[in-house]
Amino acid sequence: MVDQLLGLLSFLCWSLLIVSTYGYMTPPVPFPSSLEKLVPNPTGEVEYVKSSVYGVVDKAVILDCGPSTLMPDIYIWSFTKPGSQEIKNVVYNLGRGQKMQTLASTLGQVTVISNTASLSIEQLKLAAHGVFTCQAIYDTSTEARFVYYYVYLTVQVPVSKPYLQVSELSPVEGSKVSMYCNLENGTGPIQYEWHHENMNGSVTVFGQGNSSLVDVSNINRNNTGWYRCRVQNPVNSEQSDRTWLSIIFGPDVPQIDVTPFTMTERGYSALERETVSLLCQAQSNPPSQYVWLYNNSQVFGGPQYTITKILRMHTGDYTCLAQNTYLNTRSKKSISLTVYYPPDGLPTCSAEGTAEHTYLRLLCVWPGGFPSPSLIWSGELVNQEGVNTNTNTATLLYSQGTATNNSLFKCQGSHVALKQPTGCSVQPYSPAGEPQCSAYVTSNNQNLMLSCSWDGGFPKALVWWVGPGVQGNGGQEASNILILRYGMVRSEQPYVCHARHPLVAQTKTCTVPLEPPVLRTERRTVTVFEGTDVQLTCSLMDNNLPSKEITWFNNRGVSVMATSKYLLLRSSAWANLTVRDTDETQDSGQYICTTSNAVGLTEANVTLVVKRHPMPPNASLVSVMYNSHQRNQVDLEWQVLNEEDYKGGWTGFKLEYSWLSEKPGRKGGTNGSGIVPEKIAHIWYSSIVEDPDLRTHTLGSLTPTVTYQFRVTSINYRTLGYPSAPKTPAEPRQNSLPAIIGAAIGGMLFAAIVTALLLMFIIRNRNNNPRLHDLLFGRQHSQSRENINFPEDEVMGSEGGIEDIGGLSSSAGPSMALPRAASPLTAPSQSATSSTGQPPSAEPVDDGNEPVNVTITVKAT
Repeated sequence: MVDQLLGLLSFLCWSLLIVSTYGYMTPPVPFPSSLEKLVPNPTGEVEYVKSSVYGVVDKAVILDCGPSTLMPDIYIWSFTKPGSQEIKNVVYNLGRGQKMQTLASTLGQVTVISNTASLSIEQLKLAAHGVFTCQAIYDTSTEARFVYYYVYLTVQVPVSKPYLQVSELSPVEGSKVSMYCNLENGTGPIQYEWHHENMNGSVTVFGQGNSSLVDVSNINRNNTGWYRCRVQNPVNSEQSDRTWLSIIFGPDVPQIDVTPFTMTERGYSALERETVSLLCQAQSNPPSQYVWLYNNSQVFGGPQYTITKILRMHTGDYTCLAQNTYLNTRSKKSISLTVYYPPDGLPTCSAEGTAEHTYLRLLCVWPGGFPSPSLIWSGELVNQEGVNTNTNTATLLYSQGTATNNSLFKCQGSHVALKQPTGCSVQPYSPAGEPQCSAYVTSNNQNLMLSCSWDGGFPKALVWWVGPGVQGNGGQEASNILILRYGMVRSEQPYVCHARHPLVAQTKTCTVPLEPPVLRTERRTVTVFEGTDVQLTCSLMDNNLPSKEITWFNNRGVSVMATSKYLLLRSSAWANLTVRDTDETQDSGQYICTTSNAVGLTEANVTLVVKRHPMPPNASLVSVMYNSHQRNQVDLEWQVLNEEDYKGGWTGFKLEYSWLSEKPGRKGGTNGSGIVPEKIAHIWYSSIVEDPDLRTHTLGSLTPTVTYQFRVTSINYRTLGYPSAPKTPAEPRQNSLPAIIGAAIGGMLFAAIVTALLLMFIIRNRNNNPRLHDLLFGRQHSQSRENINFPEDEVMGSEGGIEDIGGLSSSAGPSMALPRAASPLTAPSQSATSSTGQPPSAEPVDDGNEPVNVTITVKAT
């Protein structure tokens, strides 16, 4: 016994040492095949007992270590995870009380049930899933028994609340949808159920099994609704929240409802001014967007289109277009809506000619309206059997001349939409007078237009042309214009206009004669004197065809334009040509005026005779003389020969001059030399004197060194007489007396001034030149000289005279002898007298100086 206890203690010590050192023991031996009741084992072998326990996470579980009535003396609890051979100690008791290990806290709230070796685990954790081994030692009276209790603890996890995951929450109809039931926790086996709740609240199970995934193929709009999944294991069951699955589809073909509802063969109908409502519905998810089209034009957006007081213009096709904006699909449906309405306004009555105006047709027209109105004619000679009634029109026919002029016809119209009938009237009448014909030309003279009109009447008359080259141009009402190529018209056959009216039995006509234009002049020959302005006239006679503008040609056959020579005044019917400043040689001859129309060309001749004025009397020069010695102006004087015979037969004179020669030795010639050769007269320069009564004239701006010849010719307008014999101007007459007197007075003034200045100089300088002073004034008494303090106080005196001027004649040249002033210093031979009348002394004064002679010469020009 002692040996057994010692062996047991040794085993326990080694076990504790191993557990304390390594924390684990060697793996247990395999479980016996069956659970054996703990009974004394006579063989002394270690016993193995196994059991299975199910626990739930967060719940409590008890793990027994042998029978509850048999308390082992020593026990050790250890834990092994599934799939691992590692054994870890949880709690042990070696007879001194239990010792809880750290591992126990990871398994839950582990406690040892009192008076037993069983474990109680509260708030069980999933980590406690595994094999718990209780090594128990029983000390019996005979021997120590070793028992291994293997407890297989299965920790079950409750299923958590699943959540549903759908591959497409808004799938398109006909596609495939996958649904997955996600589960975070739960111990299997787990069962799945799939629930569908439609929009009416009815729930159906459309799938179940152990799979968390379900596929719905070819999904349709009936699958729209709430979906959830339910999971279940041996512990519990949970279900997910609902998930809405919206099936995208449509739109289907719309359905159109019309209010008020009235059907016709063509579709729907409504009365004018009613309120019509069009409602469009098309199955679609998401709901459709609606667009209303009227005759393919958008008019409204929305499912219901309401037309308040519908009008006739609203008749047509209405199309509802449904659009699924998510799928970008659309569908449409069209209806035809007809609005019943009466015709607009009132019936219109008219009359017209038909069958080339051989019949009168009366029309009663009331356009518009639906259905067509009813029209009835009434009046004189109206037979309803002969009325042709078509849609909106009633027609009456009368042959030419059968209907009475100014008869009144009435037409009555009625319509189902009108409460009272309405009507119109017409009163045909024939045109007054006769047809009128005329012709005119286009602006570019390309075409001739013949116009024929027969105005008035109802209906209008039919007018047409008949003539050469007219090929069925047809008729026109009231007026007709025939266009002919300009210049291609011939006058052999006339063009006749025909006019017809249904109320007139016979056809009317008018004719346009085609003739070339006729020109007229006032005089065939016009005679004028040279230098006058003459007017030639040309006018167009009345003609039914318009003509071109009248053109004038001068005596050389050149078309006349408005120039300084010619003046043109014209209108559409006349043209006047004025020839200015006529000349005999240039303007005499035949002038032609011409014009044309569409038929031909016409011209008229006017002969212009320009005569020269009569020959004026001859004139002769009476006097030609320079009027000064400068020779730059000449005075001319002439006379008219036989003046009394002509009695004013001249208008003026022409004065002419020409170079004869130039004096040699004078400068100013063109070659700049001192000698200018003589120039032969061959050019006559003229000056006109327009006063016939004038007989004298002065010509200036002449060259003094040139010798001229002058002549005079009488003028009668542009007719010249014979020039007079040329004359050379004479020199001016000599008149020397004024020159001599002027020269003498000038010389005396100059001599007096010089003498006075000389005397003043001698007096002021008498001390420096006493002899000169004494010579002039003589010697005076010394006392007298002493009394004179200043030279200015001396008495001044002068003696002298003027020589006679001689040698002057009428033939003297420009230079004349000038007078000289006499001086007291002149020689005694000169004739001079003193102021006292006595001759001066001939004896010179002997004062030691030679006498001084002063000569003053004055030259007069």
